[in-house]
Amino acid sequence: MHRRMFIAGVRGEDITDYHIDSLARFTGPGRVLINLPKRPDPQDPFHRAANETHDALIAAGLDVEVIHEPTKRRVKAVDFVASYANYYVCNGAVIAAQFGDRSADAAAVAALRRHYPGREIIVLNVDPLGELGGGIHCATQQMPAV
Repeated sequence: MHRRMFIAGVRGEDITDYHIDSLARFTGPGRVLINLPKRPDPQDPFHRAANETHDALIAAGLDVEVIHEPTKRRVKAVDFVASYANYYVCNGAVIAAQFGDRSADAAAVAALRRHYPGREIIVLNVDPLGELGGGIHCATQQMPAV
């Protein structure tokens, strides 16, 4: 039996009410990879929503692995999206971001290897996407035929 969850997000703060593809990804039956700030700010509505989502996933009995956001990154802008969860899975590989934080970048690659065994993990500098508020997953979405 599946239990329904409601994740409130952050209504009115951005065009998606929280970019779920930059927060959490289902990687297999009952498995979730979630991107959380290493030092959450309780005043930040996005950090609060991320922690609420994490707690809801745990309460639902899912196997949740946390990847922490980079703390040392090339782009310092407050609204820069630095998410390791915003990746693209394709045939034989996972295309993922790296942000210049050697430790966090390596931990993200290790987590992706655990969740996607047998796939090559390819990391790219996608800073221009993050400066526009998105990431790899956002930029690789399907376009409907006209």
